[in-house]
Amino acid sequence: MKKICIVTGGTGGHIYPALAFASKVKQLDEQAEILFIGNDDRMEAQLIPSCGYPFKALHTSGLAGSVFDKARAVAQMLGSISKAKTYLKDFGADLVIGFGGYVSAPVMSAAVSLGIPTMIHEQNSIVGKSNKLVMNKVDAIVTCYDKCDEVFPKDKIRKLGNPRATIALEARPDEDYFHSLGLQDDKKTILIMMGSLGSSSVNELMKDALSDVDPSFQILYVCGKDNSDDLDLFKGQSNIHVVSYVDTLKIYKKIDGMICRAGATTIAELTALGIPSILIPSPYVANNHQYYNASQLTERHAAMMIEEKDLNARTLSETMKKLFEDPQTMASVRENALKMGKGNAAYDIAALADSLIRQGAEK
Repeated sequence: MKKICIVTGGTGGHIYPALAFASKVKQLDEQAEILFIGNDDRMEAQLIPSCGYPFKALHTSGLAGSVFDKARAVAQMLGSISKAKTYLKDFGADLVIGFGGYVSAPVMSAAVSLGIPTMIHEQNSIVGKSNKLVMNKVDAIVTCYDKCDEVFPKDKIRKLGNPRATIALEARPDEDYFHSLGLQDDKKTILIMMGSLGSSSVNELMKDALSDVDPSFQILYVCGKDNSDDLDLFKGQSNIHVVSYVDTLKIYKKIDGMICRAGATTIAELTALGIPSILIPSPYVANNHQYYNASQLTERHAAMMIEEKDLNARTLSETMKKLFEDPQTMASVRENALKMGKGNAAYDIAALADSLIRQGAEK
């Protein structure tokens, strides 16, 4: 019986791929045991236990802020390494996998010191600080973008993609759910989704930008859970349906195009499915990594991009016409997106995990 410890935290971009991988491991081997380790004060502390997985908590902070803040973070990390060792010994981990977030570094360091096989996963094109700290110590590194080759040790890289791609590819469309959103089967459907929480400033800008959208399209606009006041944003435009949240896995295969942020999970899903997209990277993320994620697609003509500073009624309207109203362009972008997609990611990473466990057992 294999025992895999997964460490992740801080944001959905780290947590959801980790959960996707865990679910695939359990699907492939019901006897496999999985333990999650994360922060005690971030979203993973509630989300992961709610998904039915055992969870152990650490208290860590990022290396940012004043000298005092950084010194405190280092002290927390050292204490967390010791605590993580106890967790890993008690669990009897055969493999430890880090999916990012600053909680990942001390756990991966603890695993290395105990001689446990290790793997890290980098979802973005710009390598995170935590993964940089441990990249020379771990046994394998799973990436999604060629740009990571500039940072990681090349002999450790396995370009296998994001496990969420597999989950999206295998998800079955829910016809009743699709119709409950006010959508019809015989219309070209564009999904506009600017992150799980949405953005009130972008929502207001979109009101102007979508004022003359092609009436033959039906648009599902996700305004975000924190922006319920924007549910009436497009009142009077019968072809725009506004919701605060949508379960994308239930409708992805009925979507013809997307306008969205360039988060790692979203890009993994839309490339696996070959959904033509207009990417609007969030400028408010660490190291501007969404811009670099999007650039990896636009360089391969697998998507189009509008930076938020350039987003207005004219640029959006022109880009939507260029992509969504031209069947040849749609087909070409779809084909190029599919070439970048890693629909088998979860299976490939699971196979790598098994290989590392076997190698560890042979030592």
